[in-house]
Amino acid sequence: MADGIIIKGIGGFYYVDTGYNIIECRARGLFREQKIEPLVGDRVSIRINKDDGRGYIEDIYPRNTVLTRPPIANVTQLIIVMSIDSPKINLWFLDRLIVIGHDANLNIIICINKSDIDDEMANEIINMYRNIGYETIKTSTKTKEGIDKLYCLLQNQISVFSGPSGVGKSSLLNAINPNLNLRTGEISKKLSRGKHTTRHVELFKLQENTYVSDTPGFSNLDLNHIDANRLDTYFIDIYRSSQQCKFSNCLHINEPDCNVINEVKNNKIYKSRYENYVSILNEIKNNRRF
Repeated sequence: MADGIIIKGIGGFYYVDTGYNIIECRARGLFREQKIEPLVGDRVSIRINKDDGRGYIEDIYPRNTVLTRPPIANVTQLIIVMSIDSPKINLWFLDRLIVIGHDANLNIIICINKSDIDDEMANEIINMYRNIGYETIKTSTKTKEGIDKLYCLLQNQISVFSGPSGVGKSSLLNAINPNLNLRTGEISKKLSRGKHTTRHVELFKLQENTYVSDTPGFSNLDLNHIDANRLDTYFIDIYRSSQQCKFSNCLHINEPDCNVINEVKNNKIYKSRYENYVSILNEIKNNRRF
């Protein structure tokens, strides 16, 4: 028996890193009967066949975190990658990813890539989210700005890189470790968005206890499972201000003596953040009606 971590799963085969070798494994039929599907990131115990070197997954250890899209377990950190341009930065999309990260109880790092295109705008976005309280980093694969810092932030973590297609997730990982040799895609001029280059979930080992995953690009992120009454807890700036609202169940829309609304008017909460909060809140509430 040996312990390891699933780094890839394709067509019913799971590839387990034991620290010494990558073992191709099948899962026991018992998991299928129990409706348990092994996930990339699972810590597992495997039995290795001495005849052919292949293995069987005998046990899946308890998961600390689980993401459903992408399906991956035991992630500790979400690296949200947005580009200044090509494709143009979308703060609404960024805030949705932040909500996803908080809901999954992940450490969140915001990476503003392609800073060489417009360094002033990159600094503006970086400072905005840093003031809110997030770890932020400015990067460029052309100038190599921020690459070493990003590498340091990945140490002893299982990190998922997420963001719209074309923002440079794969390029950043290639800059951190050229041996990864991940496919990168160009921007579609017709659609002004990236072409999908990542097709399946896979963990890449940078060093001992340090793994990264370049997830498939997303066109939509479903937040309908989130409780509308708890959404403000995923906007940390809004939640801080909400402690001074008159009503404990204030949704910060049109309630009297709402401290959040007052701080938006007084420019103590960024307007874009509040507008994105309201947009997501309305989306959740409207979908619950059907």
